[in-house]
Amino acid sequence: MSTFNHPDFGAEKFSRAPDARFVPAPADGVLPEDFFSTTNLPTYVKVKGKWVMPREPRMDSALVLDRDGVLWIREGRRLSKGDLVAVGHEEDGSTGIYVHASAFLGDAVEGEFKFMTSEVSREKPIDYALMARILVEERERGGYPVWVAGPALVHSRARNDMAWFIENGFVGAMLAGNAVAVHDIEASIFRTTLGMTATGEATSGGHGLHMRAINKVRAAGSIANAVEQGIITDGIMYACVKHDVPFVLTGSIRDDGPLPDVITDALAAQDAMRAHTMKATMAILIATALHAIATGNMLPAFVTEKDGSLRELATICVDSSEFVVSKLKDRGTHQAFGVVTNAQDFMHILRLYVERELGTRSSLGQGRAAAAAR
Repeated sequence: MSTFNHPDFGAEKFSRAPDARFVPAPADGVLPEDFFSTTNLPTYVKVKGKWVMPREPRMDSALVLDRDGVLWIREGRRLSKGDLVAVGHEEDGSTGIYVHASAFLGDAVEGEFKFMTSEVSREKPIDYALMARILVEERERGGYPVWVAGPALVHSRARNDMAWFIENGFVGAMLAGNAVAVHDIEASIFRTTLGMTATGEATSGGHGLHMRAINKVRAAGSIANAVEQGIITDGIMYACVKHDVPFVLTGSIRDDGPLPDVITDALAAQDAMRAHTMKATMAILIATALHAIATGNMLPAFVTEKDGSLRELATICVDSSEFVVSKLKDRGTHQAFGVVTNAQDFMHILRLYVERELGTRSSLGQGRAAAAAR
């Protein structure tokens, strides 16, 4: 994983730079005309002669200084009239704002899997061993991997693998839409997804089974209630409930039902997702263009460690189309590593490599214990 050093703020260009300029917001939810628009890269702002990093970083927002002198990154809609907002367009530190754009762009070793350096291509090799190692290390350090999934993950028969990752502590939070939960629950109750069996055969009357699944959950009052009542007995949502893994289900204009847990207000849904992206130490985005890009827009490109050091936020985007991965990177999520394959293959193989990594670590641990005992 890439890490980087903070800039040398003792250098003349930083010591001579003025404090950033802040202007009051002219009205609730309205930014000053020349507000600084944030990126997802490490950003430093000079306040009272000291360079500081803002809290809760993300792109497409503003730098806001609160009454206690604490610097935050806030969406424009959250502002109140009079809130102090940083203004300026330069990112080189000359006006008191510096974006460390080259933070993770060191010299890459030829052939090495490295975030922010790989081009998106279905012909590029996929280093599952490294992804597995990163995921295991995230669990060991108590990280917060956020998984974002589309319904193809369920249709492709990868739901058992997704449930396995949840059950084994590799998921900090699950972000998805109504359809993922609906088809997962349909599979639990009726053993079909959109009326299709596990062997890909259509069933008589199967077109209505997802609606019957929704109705059962609505009658129960919530997904958690349906699990406790024995209506939902396996799968992704079952695992989330049983293992206390938080999930956010966001609605869309096409949703059936929707399920009672789905947040249908778009801004409320964004806030609910944001609560988890702020804690994310890794992100895995699978088979969903809309949710992947939405999540990418909320994620910083880095993680701040407890000791104040920074490292790259590992972001893996999986889709059968190169277009989705490319669009995510084009929208500013530069750190995303693209995996062009289908959800079923990715989940099966990643699980295999994670199990292998766990086995290797267990064997090494036993070897060390035996050596210490001798």
